[in-house]
Order: sequence, then C-alpha cells, then structure tokens
Amino acid sequence: MNEYVIYLVPALGILGLLVMAIKSAWVSKQDAGDKNMQELAGYIADGAMAFLKAEWKVLSIFVVFAAALLAYSGTIHEVNGKAIHSSWIISIAFIIGAVFSATAGYIGMKVATKANVRTTQAARTSLAQALKVSFTGGTVMGLGVAGLAVLGLGGLFIAFLSIFSGLGEDTVKTAIEVLTGFSLGAESIALFARVGGGIYTKAADVGADLVGKVEAGIPEDDVRNPATIADNVGDNVGDVAGMGADLFGSYVATILATMVLGQEIIVEDNFNGMSPILLPMVICGLGIVFSIVGTWFVRIKDEKSNVQNALNLGNWSSMLLTVVASYFVVNWMLPETLNLRGYEFSKLNVFLAIVVGTVVGAIMSIVTEYYTAMGKAPVLSIIQQSSTGHATNIIGGLSVGMKSTVIPILTLAAGIMASYYFAGLYGVAIAAAGMMATTAMQLAIDAFGPIADNAGGIAEMSQLPPEVRERTDNLDAVGNTTAATGKGFAIASAALTSLALFAAFVGIAGIDAIDIYKAPVLAGLFVGGMIPFIFSALCIQAVGKAAMDMVQEVRRQFREIPGIMEYKAKPEYEKCVAISTKASIREMMMPGAIALITPVIVGFIFGPEVLGGLLAGVTVSGVLMGIFQSNAGGAWDNAKKSFEKGVLINGEMFYKKSEPHKASVTGDTVGDPFKDTSGPSMNILIKLMSIVSLVIAPYIAVNTAEAGMKCEGEMMECTEMHEGCSEGAMMHEGCESMSKCDMTECAKISKEECAKMCDEKGCTPEEKAYCMSMYGADGKFVGPKCDMNKCMNMSKEECANYCDSVGCSAEEKAMCVQHAGAAMGAKKDCCKKGGMEEKKACCKEGAAAGKACSGEAAKKACMEGCTHGCKTKEECAKKCGDVCAKKH
Repeated sequence: MNEYVIYLVPALGILGLLVMAIKSAWVSKQDAGDKNMQELAGYIADGAMAFLKAEWKVLSIFVVFAAALLAYSGTIHEVNGKAIHSSWIISIAFIIGAVFSATAGYIGMKVATKANVRTTQAARTSLAQALKVSFTGGTVMGLGVAGLAVLGLGGLFIAFLSIFSGLGEDTVKTAIEVLTGFSLGAESIALFARVGGGIYTKAADVGADLVGKVEAGIPEDDVRNPATIADNVGDNVGDVAGMGADLFGSYVATILATMVLGQEIIVEDNFNGMSPILLPMVICGLGIVFSIVGTWFVRIKDEKSNVQNALNLGNWSSMLLTVVASYFVVNWMLPETLNLRGYEFSKLNVFLAIVVGTVVGAIMSIVTEYYTAMGKAPVLSIIQQSSTGHATNIIGGLSVGMKSTVIPILTLAAGIMASYYFAGLYGVAIAAAGMMATTAMQLAIDAFGPIADNAGGIAEMSQLPPEVRERTDNLDAVGNTTAATGKGFAIASAALTSLALFAAFVGIAGIDAIDIYKAPVLAGLFVGGMIPFIFSALCIQAVGKAAMDMVQEVRRQFREIPGIMEYKAKPEYEKCVAISTKASIREMMMPGAIALITPVIVGFIFGPEVLGGLLAGVTVSGVLMGIFQSNAGGAWDNAKKSFEKGVLINGEMFYKKSEPHKASVTGDTVGDPFKDTSGPSMNILIKLMSIVSLVIAPYIAVNTAEAGMKCEGEMMECTEMHEGCSEGAMMHEGCESMSKCDMTECAKISKEECAKMCDEKGCTPEEKAYCMSMYGADGKFVGPKCDMNKCMNMSKEECANYCDSVGCSAEEKAMCVQHAGAAMGAKKDCCKKGGMEEKKACCKEGAAAGKACSGEAAKKACMEGCTHGCKTKEECAKKCGDVCAKKH
C-alpha cells in the first residue's frame, strides 16, 4: 500500500481537473443573455484571446532559447571536480512547466469570458444566482491551476525516478534537480503573464477612466467609451490569466522548495526514505479535495446576505479541514524523529509548522481585508481626505499602504521563527506548503472578482436596469477585497517559499552562511534591495506610457467620430485593444530580463555567497513593496467605489460626480498599476530569482573537496572562549591527524601525482587508499561524498550509516569511521592549546588597541570575567592568547 502513495499525488491532481471540467460544463449551460450582451461578451473574449496569442508567440521564442541553454547545462556533469546531478531532460521539464503555466492562465481566461455575461444575466434574477455563477467560474480556474500543478509535479517526479533509476544513490537527487526545471518554466511564464497582463489591463483602465469618467463625465464601462472593451479584456488577461499563471508558479515553487530540503533528510520509513519529499505533494493534493468541499459552503440566501461572509466561510472551512487531515498524514508518513543539517525535530513538530503556516496565511488575509475593505477605518480615512482634494487623497492612500506592512511583516517574522523552532528549515518550507495547500479555494475566491467586474461592465454597456448593476457592484466591491487578500496571501507564501529556496540554494552551493560582514556580500544585499524598486518603476512607467497612448486614442475618437456620445455611432474598440496589446508585449521584456539575468550574472562573476546576499535583499525589499502597493491600490479602489452608494463627509452626503468623488477617481487611477501590475509581480520576482539561483547553484558551487577537506588551519581560532571551541577549530584539530597528504593539493593534480605525494609524506596504506578513492574511473578528482565534519560529530555507528546513505566507497567509509567523534576530542585539545581552561571570557571590543588597562573599571570594560586582570595588550597576549589581544 505505502509504495503506491506516490501515485496518489497525480491522481488527486486528475480528480481536481475532472471536477473542474464538470463545473466548467455547468457554467457553459447557463443563460448568456440577449444578443447585445452576447455581442459585447464576444468582443471581450476575442480581445483576450488575441492578447494571449500575441504573448505566447513572443514567449515561445524565449522558451525555446532558455530550454536550449538548460539542455546544454544538463550535459555538464562536473565543475571544478564537483559532481553535478543533472540531465539534459531538465529542458523538457522546463518546457512542460512553461506549457502548464500558460495552460493554467488559458483555462482561467476561457471560463472567465464565459462566466462574465452569464453572471450579468443571473444578476437579472437574484444576487444569490449571480454569486453562484461567478464563484463557480472562479472555482474552475482554482481547480484547474491546482490540478495541473499537482499532476505535473507528481507525474514528472514519478517519470524522473524511473528514468534515473540506474543512478543508484543519486536517483532521487537527480530527479529533484531536473524537476527544478519545471518550476523555472512555470515561474518564468508567470512573471511575463503577470507583468504583461498587468500593463494591458491598467493601461486600458487608466485611459478609460481619465477620458471617460473625468473628462467626458460618462459612467464607468459606458458603451460609448472606446477603451471600455479593452478595460474589460484587461480584467481577464491580467487579473485572471496572469493571476492563474502567477499562483500556478507559486504553488509549484512552494512544493518544490520543500522537496529539495526533504531530500537532505535521511530517514528510515515505509516510503523508501522519501516521506519528507512526498509529504508536501500529498498535503497539497488533499488540499484540492478540501477546497472542493469548501466551495459547498459559499452560499447566500437573499439580497441582504453578506457575500464576504459566505466566501470567508468556504475559505476557513477548507483551511481547517486541510490542517486536521495534515495531522493524520504527518503521523502516518513520517518517522518519530528527523534531522536536517544538524537540527533534530519530531513529526509532531512538522505538523505544528504546518499549523503555523496556515495561521500566518489566515492573519495575512484578515489584515489585508481590514486595510482594503469598504466600511473599514483605513478606506474611510481615504474617503475623508478626498474632501480636501486630489493631493490629500493620494497622501492618505500612500500612508494606508505603508501602515499596512507592519502587522503582516511582524506576522511573517513570527511565522518564520516559530516554524523554524518547530522543525528547522524544513519547518519553514512545510509551513509555506501548508499555507498554499488550499490554493484552489483561494484562487476561486480571487478569480470571482474579475468575473463580477466584467459582469458589471456588460450590464452598464447593455444599459440593463439599475438593480442589475447594484448586484454586480456588490460582488465587484467584495471582489476588490478578495483580490487584495489573495495578493497578500501570495506575497506571504512567497516570503516563506523564498526562504526555503534560499536554504536549498545555500546547501547546493556548498556555502555554510551568508556573511554580510564581507564587503562584496553587503554590496550584493544593497543591490538586491534595489531590484524591486527598479522593477516596479519599469512596470509603472510602462502603464503610464501605454495609458498616454490610450488617452490620445480615446480623445481622437470622441473628436473625429461624430455621434458617439449620442449612441449614433459605434466606437472603434479594436484600436484601443491593439494599443494595450502592443504596449504590454513590448514593455514586459525589461522587467522579465532583470529577474532572469541578474542572478546569473552575479552568481557566475561574484560567486554564491554574494548571490545569496542579493537574494536576501530582493526578498526583504520585494515583500515590503508587494504588501504596500497591493494594499494601497486596493484601498484607493474601494474608497472610489464607496461613492456609488454615497458617503458621509463632515455631516454631508457625497455621491458620484461630486468633487470628492473626482479626487477618489484620481487616487484609484494612481493605485491601479500598484495593485494590478507591479505589486502582485513582487512575489513572482523574488521566487523566480531564487529558482534561477537554485538551478545555477551546482555550477557556481564552492568545491567541497577544497572547502571541507582544507581544514583552513590558519584561519581557525577558538572564538567562543567561555563556551568552548568553534566548529572550525574542532575541524582543524581533527583534520590535523586525519591524513598526512594535502587534499586541497590532490584536487589540483592527477591521481598518479597524488599517489607520489602520499608516498613522499609517509601516508599509511589506509590514508593513501583514502586519497586514491577521491578519483573517478577516468582518473579525474571527484572529491568526497561524505561530509567529514558531520562524521566527526557522530558516533562510529552513526557515521557508518551516514556513509552508506550517501554512497561512500569502502576506503572513504573506513577513513570517516576512523575519525568519527574526533570533534569532541579536538574540542578539548583546542581549548587546552588556547589556554581556555584558565579563561572565562575574551576581551570586549570596547578597549582601544594597545591601551593599558588599569583600575577596576578598566578591568571590567576590557576583560570582563577574566581572572588575570591584564593591563596591557602584550600581557593579554601572553596570558590569554592572541585572539583576546586582537580584540583590543
């Protein structure tokens, strides 16, 4: 039974796709309204499809080029003596990921352009029926995205395990390394789809608002506005197709990050040692099932029912069911204890990390809803500031967006610390997977908003009765909030996922830490912090440039086509659609290039540690920018919508076309590229750069043969004086007695030369055999498979098991077992050499170099806790050692 669990994952993905097909068929059967409504819906569908075809045509060139580079990289199996576990098949995985990502967006766009007009028709009967149609349309997209992701990951993992089964111990490692290509393809397409779609929708929206509502004084989505069709097309290509590709990429990256860390955990279980790898896929597969169950709770009774509460009930129920199921899955799959990079944790702690991730996601949704929902204090504050003009509205929106970062960031920080406390880096990754498990439900709630927005546009253009528009506006206002909460949810998951990808990158790149005390790393940190700003600037600038073209075109049509305002002539909608399409395709290139090329340049020129600093900067800055922009834009939008029902400002009611309303339209226009272009692209930016770094990590990795076996004797010092020796010092002491030959030199010379060196230095037969085992059959140096530092901190039995698990040769295993536990003895020897048995603490950094210490106060400032009371630097060096003296 247990060996078949791996097949459960793609099966759950297929289940999601089957339910999606059933719900899609139900939407198609609903009444599409009269001929005029269907004609308008046809314009929107044709425009959306035209954009996708143009985008795919350009992206197909990128996919072919990138796949060729990946195929070439997959043929490189060794760099600087370090084995690389990859294959040219990574290019196939990349192409499949790109195709699946584009398909996810297409599914969403296709059903949205069907559901919009059917929601309009349903709104002619009741609010409940309109919600049912629009939410079912959103559910089709949610299940399509989640189903494709789980099917793609699970199916490819099974295929790759079979393809690479002849590699023995390296089978799983190679399968997961190749699987990163799937995630890279998904995130690459997601970035271009999100940025391109965002530029399209906001160029049309801004142009339509500035000329139609502000200059011509006609309602939003008025059929006389030449840009209104492009605006409604934009809702589909940006908020639906772009968002579908976005969350598909996020979903895949989150699962993959957990799998990469899970492969490092060596366990004995009933799943061939793969339970930590399979767990995130199983949980996310079950999340699809519980998302389907959650959709059953999204119901309202009458016109006065609260739509937001109905959506929340479905959301919370799916999350709760997933958490409960996770407890039983974790207990069933995982062994009692696990260990990742020396951090030991229990399977209960893994479950608690999942709970932490779910709670973080819930808090992010609640906080985002508070800052963007109509009737809440932040939106009301913007409304009040609209009474004094356009500038104060802008100031109010900016301040709301900035303040909205505080609680989410504190929540994320607490979530990272808590999940790490429970289960180390694996806990952080599985927390993100737990958060993303109900993506199908999150996306269903998110996607229903653009469908409702389109439905309102069709109602306005078709000049349907006011009550129809009131119902669609009700859904649209809730949709603005759910869109903002969805973006907050996505950025939170991106932060946790990026940290997990970051940890995986550090492991594969062979570095122990990112030391910002080093000038190049600190420089990388600053450059990384800058990237989200230039990325956002390019996106917003693109919207501005395209909007200017749109404004000129709309003004031209109003000026040159007589009879538009009197409904006697039809505007040239296709001209505005073409402007948005060309601008979005052209302007999406530079932001995408920044995300893809920057990690490659930094990694290959400056090395993995500087690249790590870059990623840290991008992640922190990108998360803040994403939350700020998405929430500010959402708050501005709902402040404007509040005027449709009337708002009370200083005891006076104000409605549409009033001066405060005009100020709110300006704020909404400024917020449009914030919330729908640059803001939601931040989470893709930080994940894509992390995934690119992960893919190139083996090619820029520090050679473990040099880094691990070198001992770095000249740099190792007993810095933790009152607690014991540093790990580096222990390694040095152990290495000193491990072998007479210099493994760093062996890495640079041939096998024959190394053998000669061993003879000259008087190595024992065992030591010489160990050195010879570092070379492959072709005589090239391949380095050790086991980490000697780990063995030196293990018992002999633990070391032997560890060596077997990583596939050491008999000679290497013998040497490792011989030195197992050496770190404990080395620690004692190191402390003796440094005089540490006589010290309690090292000199504090406060004293000036060479300054003599005298008096009780000076003794405390300089040598707190020291029993010697050194009075000069020379005396300190003599009694306490050079390490202490250098602190003066």
